[in-house]
Amino acid sequence: MKKLLLILTAAICALNSAAQVDTAFNKFRLGGYGEMLASWQNYGLNRWGGTKGSTEVNHAEISIPRFVLAFDYKFNEKWILGAEIEFEAGGTGMALEIEKGSGSENGEYETELEKGGEVALEQFHITRLFTEAFNVKVGHIIVPVGLTNTHHEPINFYTTFRPEGATTLIPCTWHETGLEFFGGFGSGYAKFNYQAQVVTGQNPLGFSRYNWIKGGKQGFFEADNFTRPAYTLRLDYKGVPGLRLGTSMYYCHDAGKNCDRLITFNSYDPINIKIFSFDAQYKNSFVTFRGNYLCGKLTEAQTVDKVLRTYSSGSGYSRTLNVAEEVLNYNFELGINLKNIFHGGAKCPDIQPFAHYEYYNPQEKVPNNNADDRCQVSYWAWGVNYFALPNLVIKADYTCRRIGTDKMFDSTNAGYNNENEFCISVAYVGWFVRR
Repeated sequence: MKKLLLILTAAICALNSAAQVDTAFNKFRLGGYGEMLASWQNYGLNRWGGTKGSTEVNHAEISIPRFVLAFDYKFNEKWILGAEIEFEAGGTGMALEIEKGSGSENGEYETELEKGGEVALEQFHITRLFTEAFNVKVGHIIVPVGLTNTHHEPINFYTTFRPEGATTLIPCTWHETGLEFFGGFGSGYAKFNYQAQVVTGQNPLGFSRYNWIKGGKQGFFEADNFTRPAYTLRLDYKGVPGLRLGTSMYYCHDAGKNCDRLITFNSYDPINIKIFSFDAQYKNSFVTFRGNYLCGKLTEAQTVDKVLRTYSSGSGYSRTLNVAEEVLNYNFELGINLKNIFHGGAKCPDIQPFAHYEYYNPQEKVPNNNADDRCQVSYWAWGVNYFALPNLVIKADYTCRRIGTDKMFDSTNAGYNNENEFCISVAYVGWFVRR
């Protein structure tokens, strides 16, 4: 049993590694992660349909947010192929879709049948290992901006769903095609990992009031525009046992050149995107703490609005105006390991109660100060994680969202109804086969 637990722990660490390539397999390995979710909510589908936010409607939902298969293959000790395929919301198929969550079409039926889910090639890359300090990866890779993108597997956050700020403001999981240099340097208390990338940039036609640049991720067409690539840098400090400090930066210059219609923004000033993030995790036998801060800036937001206002409704882009110049997100969570605190034996269940707080606003600063305060969300989540195995967790939590406020403790809500829900999920991560 102890040997099995050691193998599972090693597998989890391998999947969680951001800047290092785990080579603890001979020829190939197959694994992945997945989530199943049930929720009971007291709010309706459309926060923007009235003067008080979401209507008070009790309903329940059940879903499979994602099922991911990961595969690695060694050509030899220096060349490694990696791939990841994500099946989101049950995969593809024909389904009548109701828009919900955030956007101008909340609660409306789409006029045509769409695919009920998504199948996405999340990763496909070839790695050339040189030394511990310098290695190269080319292909479709994860963009390590923020805590959630860098550590997106479901055992890396306590809540039943991914932290909302990252999934609202930027793509998550964010994957682009390009080139990455990575490695580690230092020793002892001065140990670091780094990632430096040149990847496909954003398309401003996908920017929106409710989701900032999230919809600007390319992929609508068979080939992505690489005229103005984006540059990403991430640095992680790992010199203290149990502590990880990370910072990441993203920059895309003149993103308008990445439009599918190449001359769309030619007569305007360059549209530049800057994102900065700082995240931290401290974990020992008794407590786990995680925190993340992310801010983003967009130049020429009024230009984006001007073009979106006249763009074709059949383009597939949301065309929701009043795109923000600045956005903000921060969160933290604290979990307690009851088994270790009370010195439970091998048969004692691993139960970890937690508290999670998050604030995010895709309209933190907009042109002419014309922000929609219903985009402001401040929420608490309280719950418990039961680790049946080191790589298999059952989660339950209660979330209370307050709309129109940036206060951590505030019952006024600027006159908008709270959005409350209770969720239960089952999630796993690991490698199934190694040869």
